[in-house]
Amino acid sequence: MSDWIDSGGLAPRLCSYVCERKTSTHSWPARWKALLQTACAALLLALVSHFGHARDLDGRYARANPELKAWFDGLRSGKGPCCSDADGTAVSDVDWESANGHYRVRLDGEWIDVPDEAVITEPNRVGRTMVWPIHGYLGVTIRCFMPGSMT
Repeated sequence: MSDWIDSGGLAPRLCSYVCERKTSTHSWPARWKALLQTACAALLLALVSHFGHARDLDGRYARANPELKAWFDGLRSGKGPCCSDADGTAVSDVDWESANGHYRVRLDGEWIDVPDEAVITEPNRVGRTMVWPIHGYLGVTIRCFMPGSMT
């Protein structure tokens, strides 16, 4: 055993030395600091998390024209409900066209054919062209399209 110690091995230590080291007061400030940082992060997350909720928190846009909001919420195409005005995108006249009874719309610089079942056939009460795109892993599809006053 003495050869092992002489060749660079560690000398055996008494149990009391190891126990003293584990109960040393040097680790308590680090533990308190970690606990305090965790508590602050949780508090910050709780305070900031409410910012990611609904867009119209006080209802001022719904009160501005409740009939128009109800009309938008009830819009449907052959592909289903369009959801609302907030989910749609207004399109300028240069970014959509009609040819041979079919529509095309330009989104993000790319022309996309609008499926016939996505066209809203009821009269446009807002006058502007709107499109409700769905961005998926296969690309962009059109859920609803409402032509504007250019037609």
